[in-house]
Amino acid sequence: MRKRRFIQTDVFSSHPTKGNGLAVVVDGEDLTEAQMQAFAAWTNLAETTFLLPPTEAKADYRVRIFTTAREMLFAGHPTLGSCAAWLHCGGVARNASSVIQECAIGLVEIDLTGDTPAFVAPDTQMEVMPDDTRDRLVAQLQIDPSAVVSAALLENGPSWQVLELRSAGDVLAIDASRVRWPEYQGVSVLGAHTDDDPCDYEVRNLSPSSGMSEDPITGSLNAAIAKWMQHEGRLTRDLIVAQGTVIGRQGRVTIRRRNDGSDDVLIGGHAQVVIDGHVML
Repeated sequence: MRKRRFIQTDVFSSHPTKGNGLAVVVDGEDLTEAQMQAFAAWTNLAETTFLLPPTEAKADYRVRIFTTAREMLFAGHPTLGSCAAWLHCGGVARNASSVIQECAIGLVEIDLTGDTPAFVAPDTQMEVMPDDTRDRLVAQLQIDPSAVVSAALLENGPSWQVLELRSAGDVLAIDASRVRWPEYQGVSVLGAHTDDDPCDYEVRNLSPSSGMSEDPITGSLNAAIAKWMQHEGRLTRDLIVAQGTVIGRQGRVTIRRRNDGSDDVLIGGHAQVVIDGHVML
């Protein structure tokens, strides 16, 4: 056990403590996987990350991401939060315009040229949700079947069962207590806001694997949704997504296309350091 630099960041909100909290152990070297998992359980946050030297030549740092119960291949708010902590603690990227993070799914670029940092959405596997799965989820959440616009199974490291509803109001009306883990895989819902609202969509992630009834703001889910929209030809402009509204958060996720002719989709948001100290671990 020794003293290690510890950072807690708040991600995807311009209002500190209104986003999604992330614990970051800046010096994760020589910790075992069991020690990492035990500390992540102790923090009792959705995710805790551990920064390590990279093993890939192009990477600036490596990260391991843990929920209270398991390690994750990739997650969005831990990506932006870990990057913010790394930079805050003196990390210097090889390229001034971006940071390259190494994680279990490979290399993830975090673009630093916009108003907020933004990671490049990873490749996403997509398929139409089977009718019986959709019907079961609709019944479970007591949603009016006519409110369901589309439904898909998405995977970009994590797996997502996504229901798109006709409006943000339909999304906000769902009772999250109707979903239970581990009896059901988490359910994610989105719906469009009206034209006069500053946000384009409302997103909720219900009963995620972290064990909470609802995730405050989920970058990897928004990345999967963005890639799905892009695949269907619906991502024709930049978007602002609200999440966490029902649980008192003010999450804002930006979705934008790169203007370089590539298919890259950037998922961005504020990432602020709210605690800077040390931990004995």
